[in-house]
Amino acid sequence: MKFTLSWLKDHLETDATLDQICERLTAIGLEVDDVDDKAVYKPFVIAKVLSAEQHPEADRLKVLSVDAGPGVNGGKPLQIVCGAPNARAGLVGALARPGDYVPGIDVTLGVGKIRGVESHGMMCSEKELNMSDDHNGIIDLPVDAPIGTSFAAYAGIDDPVIDINLTPNRPDCTSIYGIARDLAASGLGTLKVPAKPELKLDGDTTVGLTIDLDDEKLCPGFGLRLVRGVRNGPSPAWMQTRLKAIGLRPINALVDITNYMTFDQGRPMHVFDAAKVKGSLTVRRANEGETVLALDTREYKLGPNNVVIADDNGVESIGGIMGGEHSGCDENTVDVLIESALWDPINIAKSGRVLGIITDARYRFERGVDPEYMIPGLDRTTQLVLELCGGTPAKEKIVGYKGYDAKTVDFPFSEVKRLTGLDVSTEESRQILTRLGFVVEGSGERVSVKVPSWRPDVDGKADLVEEVMRIHGVDNIKPEPLENLGTVNGRILTTLQVRTRTAKRALASRGMLEAVTWSFISEEQAKLFGGGSSALKLANPIAADMSDMRPSLLPGLLTAAQRNADKGFGDVAIFEVSGTYETDTPEGQRRVAGGIRRGTASINGAGRMWSNAQKGGGKPVDVFDAKADALAVIEACGLPMANVQIEQGGPSWYHPGRSGTIKMGPKVVLGYFGEFHPKTLSALDVSGALAGFEVYLDAMPEPKKKATRTKPGLELSPFQAVKRDFAFVVGSEIEAGTIVKAATSADRKLITGVNVFDVFEGASLGEGRKSIAIEVLIQPVDKTMTDEDFEALTAKIVANVEKTTGGVLRA
Repeated sequence: MKFTLSWLKDHLETDATLDQICERLTAIGLEVDDVDDKAVYKPFVIAKVLSAEQHPEADRLKVLSVDAGPGVNGGKPLQIVCGAPNARAGLVGALARPGDYVPGIDVTLGVGKIRGVESHGMMCSEKELNMSDDHNGIIDLPVDAPIGTSFAAYAGIDDPVIDINLTPNRPDCTSIYGIARDLAASGLGTLKVPAKPELKLDGDTTVGLTIDLDDEKLCPGFGLRLVRGVRNGPSPAWMQTRLKAIGLRPINALVDITNYMTFDQGRPMHVFDAAKVKGSLTVRRANEGETVLALDTREYKLGPNNVVIADDNGVESIGGIMGGEHSGCDENTVDVLIESALWDPINIAKSGRVLGIITDARYRFERGVDPEYMIPGLDRTTQLVLELCGGTPAKEKIVGYKGYDAKTVDFPFSEVKRLTGLDVSTEESRQILTRLGFVVEGSGERVSVKVPSWRPDVDGKADLVEEVMRIHGVDNIKPEPLENLGTVNGRILTTLQVRTRTAKRALASRGMLEAVTWSFISEEQAKLFGGGSSALKLANPIAADMSDMRPSLLPGLLTAAQRNADKGFGDVAIFEVSGTYETDTPEGQRRVAGGIRRGTASINGAGRMWSNAQKGGGKPVDVFDAKADALAVIEACGLPMANVQIEQGGPSWYHPGRSGTIKMGPKVVLGYFGEFHPKTLSALDVSGALAGFEVYLDAMPEPKKKATRTKPGLELSPFQAVKRDFAFVVGSEIEAGTIVKAATSADRKLITGVNVFDVFEGASLGEGRKSIAIEVLIQPVDKTMTDEDFEALTAKIVANVEKTTGGVLRA
């Protein structure tokens, strides 16, 4: 919301400075976002050209002698080289001197030589001062303009512009009058209440007006007045200057008046050329497929959800949003119809969003305008039309408006202390509310407060407390430390929240980048990853290829990796920790950590490096990279890794021979990992070496509660650890993990690690046989082990493996 300081002071009698006003605005909740104090224009002065001689070395340049008044250059004329076609002796314009910054050309002037002649400044055009796009010549002022005085003050461009960041709950401050009312209530001046317009009405408004709606809330009231015999031309300079200052383009007097009323009073208005209106005006729902050519020269297709103003020609205006081009006012307008209406905020917001139209009228109507100002706003607009365009006003025609029924709030003044901690006296609270326009009835500590028509955001006691607090001063609330409970606070985050954060940190530490993908994917992708249920289809998808809630994080991550590859970034490692959807119930939503590695983006290093043995670059990612990522997440979440089991194979979207399932016990599935099935990649139009995983954070069992959070003391064995190697010949169907588990269970106290270091298949072993070699780490605990101890442990390991797998120790 922008306004100028002088415009504000039209409604506020105050001696406060610009800084004081801005400080108070922020203090009462109208946060100042920006202030343009027009300081860039202060150096420019009005100067007169005494003489204009031809430049000795250039046909299109002139050497000017310029008088800038007694306060510039000791009263001596300045020599300036100028190429403007209108430069002449006697011209009065705007002078920029050396050291001045010229905003239109983004240059700070200095003394320079132009074709051998020194120039001590420049006479400026409107474009060079960012006043307009006119660059045909230097500014030509009236001959009686005061030489040596401020050009900005003379031209009226020194008026500071204040921009406040208005919150949606303050429709009353979408007007400059409303802002002045708030400042006056805060004690920063006196509100200037305008006199009621006195209009000499002649006859009736002859154009018919009806409201034909099935819901009266869509248009609670409509006012119309005919003004005959207007002369529509440019609006006066003062109005144009103000509109330009807030970023509006002046069009003509009638249109500029409606824009002025929108910002000055927060009352959007519209004007019709009465000669272009055929028959009566009707407020109705648009017909399906009906179109209108709007004032922005764009044609909009309408439907029954849009409320329009129509005549016998069809739609003439989109109610509360934008008028139509056909009935707009121009320089030929003689009779004008002035509209002042009320519209349903929800319908305005929906229509504006669907049609993609953003206007100042929509901005105000969707927040809620003052219903009681509908008729006074019509009178005030009529007064401006008469002042600027002349004419004869007719009696207004009002349809549908039933008056304002004020909301009443039962308000105990003690609520101010209870909710804010401020000690505000009852009398001060009463005065604050009264100054803001509330009607306080009753006496004592509990009163009845009637809400003014311009405050639709106030509904209850807490809203009134907020009004008292912001005017009394939020900065009066003293900060107080929280009460010391004398105990250690319990955990605030849930286990799932903690694991979500932990999983993200674990994957980021492995060189992966976090991605955020859409929660909805196409039906084909959903079916590809086990979804596609009708219960998970969106009723109103934002795009045709985003019709289903995702059953997995992998489709989004795979397509994201491919988009990176298409742009030249083939080696990517990305992850996401978010929700997936198996059913439409809360229990069907899962918290999943998923990740993708592509190309050579393995944990051991990516890209083409001299140290990589393979020709042409690093080793492509494979199932073991995905497995390591998945296990890193599980370990970071605090699960006992000794209880985690890996089984071969996974869901259909993984390669059947290069994937695995992570379990805890026979039933609890913690996740899957692996390389992707070629059919899956083909269906997604994805290519390259790709491996990924998904870990279900919500499937992990809750950690066992411990009696204390104190970590146990570190126990280190004083005895040397010993490694022993074993090779077993087993059937080719036996998994290495089975041998590892069997060897580990031989003695869990002494055996602290088992690793597979070799797998061999050959004719010497026989068909259907293979050799798996393992390394067993033995850590003595309470004594040094003897040869007999090692032999006993070795026999136990061999026996366990033979019993479990049917294999034999290789000779």
